[in-house]
Amino acid sequence: MPATSLDAVVSLCKRRGFLFPGSDLYGGLQGTYDYGPLGVELKNNLKRAWWRANVYERDDMEGLDAAILMNKLVWRYSGHEETFVDLMVDCRACKSRWRADHVAGGKCERCGSADLTEPRPFNLMFRTQVGPVADEESFAYLRPETAQGIFINFKSVVDSTGRRLPFGIAQIGKAFRNEITPRNFIFRVREFEQMEIEYFVLPGEDERWHTRWVEDRLAWWVSVGLSPDNLRLYHVPADELAHYSKATVDLMYKYPIGWEEIEGIANRTDFDLGAHSRGQGELGLHARVAPNEHSTAKLTIPHPDTQKPVVPFVIEPSAGVDRGVLALLCEAYDEETLPSGETRTVLRLKPAMAPIKAAVVPLKRNAPEIVETCKAVKRDLQRTGEMRVVYEDTGNIGKAYRRHDEAGTPYCITVDFQTLSDDTVTIRDRDSMRQIRLPISEVYDYLRRGIAGQLAEDAFEEPWTE
Repeated sequence: MPATSLDAVVSLCKRRGFLFPGSDLYGGLQGTYDYGPLGVELKNNLKRAWWRANVYERDDMEGLDAAILMNKLVWRYSGHEETFVDLMVDCRACKSRWRADHVAGGKCERCGSADLTEPRPFNLMFRTQVGPVADEESFAYLRPETAQGIFINFKSVVDSTGRRLPFGIAQIGKAFRNEITPRNFIFRVREFEQMEIEYFVLPGEDERWHTRWVEDRLAWWVSVGLSPDNLRLYHVPADELAHYSKATVDLMYKYPIGWEEIEGIANRTDFDLGAHSRGQGELGLHARVAPNEHSTAKLTIPHPDTQKPVVPFVIEPSAGVDRGVLALLCEAYDEETLPSGETRTVLRLKPAMAPIKAAVVPLKRNAPEIVETCKAVKRDLQRTGEMRVVYEDTGNIGKAYRRHDEAGTPYCITVDFQTLSDDTVTIRDRDSMRQIRLPISEVYDYLRRGIAGQLAEDAFEEPWTE
């Protein structure tokens, strides 16, 4: 279950090196966070799992990594210059600024005053200068989403790969939004990463594919460690849809702050490809911006049956990496009271998501033969680069276990004096705190099965008193 307090998760993240406030040395920069040694591993594990599931394990997907900076016309014809806005209000009493939909009861969250300005639109895109001269002709935007990089590369991908409908293009990348009020740790920030797919289908088949992608994405989040009880679907009402959407289903996760979106699956129709096509008025059935006078291409693909050019519809599963990391941390965070009366903090991450897969611990830190054996075991386990293994000697054996319980490390391998005589070690399971003794030669395969979720629940045989 999610932690009852977001503060507990935030404290753990800073204490153990998952996340740090951005620019903290200089007082910070609101809405930015830095991923620490454990955080970057967790984040990369999540991204790798997404890429593997959606690109490597499918026959209908290509990958892409588009530039963050793009021609500003991209954002004109995508509709972002006109519609990518939030309504903003100012408090006249304390001079604070808020998103209008975040103001509860018409009162300022900071001072409680009801003396607020009328809501006014604020465009969320960051502008930046391109080149040495700062004028209205030499600016660009930091992309507020990764999707447009896929759409403007649609023709190049089709031409270079020979893809036919249905197929998708996947991308993981940074996006930037000048949020009025960043809040709730890494849930709403100004710089974030997206895991996004644009899946191209025949018009008329879009609703079926939309439903299928909702089911697939819900199952994937469960597979990486989120409880089905903490996930639900929200069908976005028509009056709340984005300017490009025919229908959107949000996957909602039960964070400590309440039910919030972790991923959106939108039916974008042919809006985007039509908007970026020459003669958009003839091609884009659902485009709602001015006809494109600058594009030189018609973004079509042959119909699989008639071979006539068609502008495909698009289903877009779009997940926030940072929101995914936060959900995994909240789901995994646990505090339990041991028989000794001690409170144990543990991150029950799925082994595949854990930043460190195993820690090799010497029973006695000042015994040279034990230390040398520990380091040899660590090197052997990391020989293929498949898993991160660390040598841990910061404290006694009990403190080492507690450190790695907090870090989410699923297995601790202890080298003791018996190891020197029979080449066996103990492997301790994080969740049950039980252990098993194995020959060193069998440890690698044992850990691989554990990381893949292939160990039986009773794999750890011996009880361990801590």
